[in-house]
Amino acid sequence: MTSYFGDLAPLPVDPDGDLSFRHYDPEEVVMGKRMEDNLRFAICYWHNFVWDGNDPFGGQTFQRPWFAADDMEMAKAKADAAFDMFRILRVPYFCFHDHDVRPEGASLQESHARLNEIADYFEAKMENGPKLLWGTANMFSNRRFMAGASTNPDPDVFAYCASTVRACMDVTHRLGGENYVLWGGREGYETLLNTDLSREMEQMGRFLSMVVEYKHKIGYEGTILIEPKPQEPTKHQYDYDTATVYGFLKRFGLENEVKMNLEQGHAILAGHSFEHELAMANALGIFGSIDMNRNDYQSGWDTDQFPNNVPEVALAYYEILRGGGFTTGGTNFDAKLRRQSLDPVDLIAAHAGAMDVCARGFKAAARMYEDGVLEAARAERYAGWDRPEAQAMLAEGATLDAIADRAEAAALDPQPVSGRQERLENIVNRYV
Repeated sequence: MTSYFGDLAPLPVDPDGDLSFRHYDPEEVVMGKRMEDNLRFAICYWHNFVWDGNDPFGGQTFQRPWFAADDMEMAKAKADAAFDMFRILRVPYFCFHDHDVRPEGASLQESHARLNEIADYFEAKMENGPKLLWGTANMFSNRRFMAGASTNPDPDVFAYCASTVRACMDVTHRLGGENYVLWGGREGYETLLNTDLSREMEQMGRFLSMVVEYKHKIGYEGTILIEPKPQEPTKHQYDYDTATVYGFLKRFGLENEVKMNLEQGHAILAGHSFEHELAMANALGIFGSIDMNRNDYQSGWDTDQFPNNVPEVALAYYEILRGGGFTTGGTNFDAKLRRQSLDPVDLIAAHAGAMDVCARGFKAAARMYEDGVLEAARAERYAGWDRPEAQAMLAEGATLDAIADRAEAAALDPQPVSGRQERLENIVNRYV
C-alpha cells in the first residue's frame, strides 16, 4: 500500500494491459545488453513533485499533499511519494535540483543542512531502490537570480552560487550520482543596453572551471554536464546549443572535462532537430546524457511534453548508438503532465507510455544500426576520401597550391552524385 498512489504494484510487462508496459521489458536483451542498461531511464523530481500546474495565464491546478506546507516533514512526504513512483515504474535512476527536495532555509547554512537531511532520508530509500543519475542546483527560480547566476552583475550572487553548487556537488557525490548538471536557466540577457557580454562570459567560464577543479578536489568521478537552453526565458542565452557550448568549453580549456546533457525540446527551440544536436555532440566528443521530452510544434515555448513520436525517438537513439551508447548518462524524462491531468495515476500512465515509446524507438534504431544499411550508404557516399590522393590533401604539409595544381594537371571535372535522400527516408520508415 502506498500513501499517494494507492495500491499500485510495479507495472508488469503486458502487451494487452492498460496500465502496463507494452514494449519496454527491462530484461529484454538488445545489442547484447538488457533494455534497462541500454536506456537507463530516470525520473525527474521537479516537474512531477514540485510543479503545481501553473502556466502564463493560469495558476495552480495540482493539489499535491506536500504543497500544504513548506517544511521538512512535507519534504519527506514528497520523497515518500517520489520513491513510490520510482518503484511502481521500476526505473533505475532519478534526478533532482536542491530546491526540489528541500524547502529553502532562512540562510545558506540552513538550506544546506536541510539538503543534507533529505540526503540522509534518500540514502535509506536508495538501498533497494533507484540510483541517482544526476544532481543539480536551482539557480533560476528565486528573484535573486533574475539577472543570472554565475553571470550576474552582483558578485555576491556569484558567491552565493558557489556555495550552492558546492553543497549540491557534495550531496550528489555522497549519493553516488553518476553526473552533475549545470544548466543556465538565467544565463542570458534581456537587453544589450545594460549588459557587458565579455564580462559575463568570463564569469561563466571561470565559474565552470572552478566547478571542475572542485570535482577533482573531492574525488568525484562522475561526469560534469552542461545543458544548452536556448530562448528560455530570454532570447539571448549564452548556452544556446551544442556548437555554441563547445566553443565556450574550448575557450576555457574544458572540452575534455565537460560533456553535454541534451534535451529534445531545447534542440527544437535552437532551430535544430534532436538528432542533429546528438550527432554534433558525438562528432565533438562531448555527448553525455539526454532529457527526453518534446515541445508542441504550434508553440514557441518549451512545453516539456512526454515523448509520443516513435520515428523521432528512433532517430535520436540511432545517433546515440552511433556514438557508442550511454556511459554515465541516461534517458531522463524532463517532462510534465498537462495541467488538466489531475489524478496521481496520470503520472504513472504518462511515464509508462513514454518509456514504451522510447523502447519502440530504441529497438527500431538498434535494428537499423545492426543491419548497417544507413552506415553502408554513408560510407559509399564518402568513399572517395579513402583514396590515398584524397587523404594526402588533408595531411599535414598539404598546401592549397599543390592541390590546385593537381586538379588543373588532371583536368578534373567532377560530376554530382545523387544523395538518395528519399530512398534513405524510405529505409528508415521500414524500421519505425
